[in-house]
Amino acid sequence: MEVLVRKATEEEIVGMMTYPIITREVSEFECNYDNEETCLIVEGEVDILYGSKSITLIPGDFVVFPNGLSCVKRIKKTIKKHSKFI
Repeated sequence: MEVLVRKATEEEIVGMMTYPIITREVSEFECNYDNEETCLIVEGEVDILYGSKSITLIPGDFVVFPNGLSCVKRIKKTIKKHSKFI
């Protein structure tokens, strides 16, 4: 199971801005996805650890967390993101 991460296109930025903003303070927690989440990171920095992999998300990243993913999120700087759940 892979987390898709890449820089957002202009179309994706415009489209994601129609979805709510979620804010999370500096923290560490486990996250289990029952639905796919697509998000656009607006502010902050977070490390995502899953399996033997680790990725860092920063502003401008377009991310897809797949349904069924279990991970640990380490928020290093308060995160603001537009999120859409499918």
